[in-house]
Amino acid sequence: MAQVKKNIDPKTEPTSKKGEVVIHIEGLKKSFGDHEVLKNINLDVKRGENVVVLGKSGEGKSVTIQCIVGKLVQDEGTLTVFGEDVSEMNEKELKELRTKIGFLFQGAALYDSMTVRENMEFPLTRVLRLRDRAEIDQKVEEVLESVGLADAIDKMPSDLSGGMRKRAGLARTLIVQPEIMLYDEPTTGLDPITSREISHLILDMQKKYKTTSIIITHDMECASITADRVVIMNEGEYIAEGSFDELRKSKDEFIRSFF
Repeated sequence: MAQVKKNIDPKTEPTSKKGEVVIHIEGLKKSFGDHEVLKNINLDVKRGENVVVLGKSGEGKSVTIQCIVGKLVQDEGTLTVFGEDVSEMNEKELKELRTKIGFLFQGAALYDSMTVRENMEFPLTRVLRLRDRAEIDQKVEEVLESVGLADAIDKMPSDLSGGMRKRAGLARTLIVQPEIMLYDEPTTGLDPITSREISHLILDMQKKYKTTSIIITHDMECASITADRVVIMNEGEYIAEGSFDELRKSKDEFIRSFF
């Protein structure tokens, strides 16, 4: 059964056996001025695993993933991705790392002046530096087909529903085939049916592209659908982890408040 534990130690806590550790976080601390946001974050994420992070608003869930991609630098602690210390990377190394990490923002972050096709082409030509027209077209068509947007290829983002925009944002992120996916509230603002569809799509994409994912969400149905493992954050620390069902059955009042 899942247990409440202060200062989760990644060396002793059970983790998924799907593969090697690709994200290792130990003793991570981050403050903004006098406000200590991350007090002691410990987490290992293994290859092919979906880890869902639950916590109240303002707890620092998004700060953690900003540190993972090197947008923020921790004050203390260790954070390695693919065995490399992110805080020690120079700009060139960070740029290379970010080509292996997909980040799905809450608002999908599409370029409104570009068609869906052009949005897909952008990372192919700017990140992967592809120039072959046939190869680009093939990749665009394949990724849009995988998220159910083949018929929307020449539409503008303004012509898409919220769910379609989210699918397009996911497709644009996946088109460079990142090894890690970071989802920041992927179902925010969507109706329950569309939220469920996006959650199942995240699961489908994990299986199709073999991605390792961290999913920040307040949507408990999304968590139940996507999570291999759930961690719960409180006051700048991960205080509990386990499967969705284990945590749902917890007798701890704070943990139960999420379910």
